[in-house]
Amino acid sequence: MNLFENIDDLTGRPLADRMRPKNLDDYIGQHHLLAEGKPLRQAIASGQPHSMIFWGPPGTGKTTLGKLIAGYCDMEFITISAVLAGVKEVRAAVARAQQLQQEQGRRTLLFVDEVHRFNKSQQDAFLPYVEDGTFTFIGATTENPSFELNNALLSRARVYVLKSLEKEDLREIIDRAMSNEEVGLGDRGIEFPEALRDELAQTADGDGRRVLNLLEITIDLADSKGQTNVEEDDLAEVVSGTLRRFDKGGEAFYDQISALHKSVRGSSPDGALYWLCRMLDGGCDPIYLMRRVVRMASEDIGNADPRGLTIALDAWDTYEKLGKAEGELAIAQAVIYLASAPKSNAVYMAFNQAMSDVRSQGSHEVPLHLRNAPTKLMGELGYGKEYRYAHNEPDAYAAGENYFPESMEPQQYYQPVNRGLEIKIAEKLERLRVLDQQAKR
Repeated sequence: MNLFENIDDLTGRPLADRMRPKNLDDYIGQHHLLAEGKPLRQAIASGQPHSMIFWGPPGTGKTTLGKLIAGYCDMEFITISAVLAGVKEVRAAVARAQQLQQEQGRRTLLFVDEVHRFNKSQQDAFLPYVEDGTFTFIGATTENPSFELNNALLSRARVYVLKSLEKEDLREIIDRAMSNEEVGLGDRGIEFPEALRDELAQTADGDGRRVLNLLEITIDLADSKGQTNVEEDDLAEVVSGTLRRFDKGGEAFYDQISALHKSVRGSSPDGALYWLCRMLDGGCDPIYLMRRVVRMASEDIGNADPRGLTIALDAWDTYEKLGKAEGELAIAQAVIYLASAPKSNAVYMAFNQAMSDVRSQGSHEVPLHLRNAPTKLMGELGYGKEYRYAHNEPDAYAAGENYFPESMEPQQYYQPVNRGLEIKIAEKLERLRVLDQQAKR
């Protein structure tokens, strides 16, 4: 098999495909995996690669790396996409690998792109062929394998994490494409200023495929205008509206909302604002963000500053009234306030403990004195009997009264922290506990 097509046959092939590296020395990025002495580099050098999962964002070189491994290890490279393939395509790949093995003694590397799109039974279908050596399996995914891939498949493959390309890596990709006259853009006769190359590298956001696609469009635009160099307006036109990496439901989504929440909890208004802007810029639904911000107000600020919940709800209301352009500022105000506010998870912890008791202890009866007695019969049965109306008691507190089921020991779920308003709340509750103890003497 000729792994790398004849470079003279370039018709219709995009720059990103033409610029695929032909060897590991030309491969840019992933130094943590491919530097001398690293496990993946050693596995390739051995000529006996094991089955693998490549996990990383788009444009980090997963497919290219799979092709390089096949080429270095003299293996047939068969690729299928889980987005487009079904049982028929999987069977055809298996049959081809078996034929090559039996007739030519040739090994096969089966590369499955977007492998997380296959369901459990489809993933299981690969297992016997991985086991018997019909092919070496490489699955590529942008999603967390722990959540998206079967344990049986994970146990037979080693996971390698591919990282977003650094700005310096992207600059190298741009420079190579601009200087390469054979398969790149070096024969176009168009200059691309250094400052604009840096800007393009920044805009590509760690995605090697994206940077080459944007580069090709930019050069085509300048060429169509009869220019001999790329101007700032050309690049601005091409990258206008380009969003930073954000997957509305994938790994990046949950990583970023986690970073926002933890920045608020950690009292970092600047960090929280950064992650909020990352999510808004990436296209996250602001209403989803507001739901999470309201949750933060109760979970991490609670009664240390009850105004946090009010401000969060007001920001939500403001966004719905004003819309995106003006309303996003209100969300930012709420996030900054919550990050700056005193922190308490006392309400959160108390709620979880009380809910745990409710779920584990069965249905305790409501004490008679806490029941309402709207009918004569219920009064005769003792409903509401001996109930002490707190407003008729000194300080509006019925000292010594029990508000738990009689079959359950009273609990102290709520433990105010020594921050914000909860300092005052703790002082009050302690004073009331003293009154309870005095009433029981």
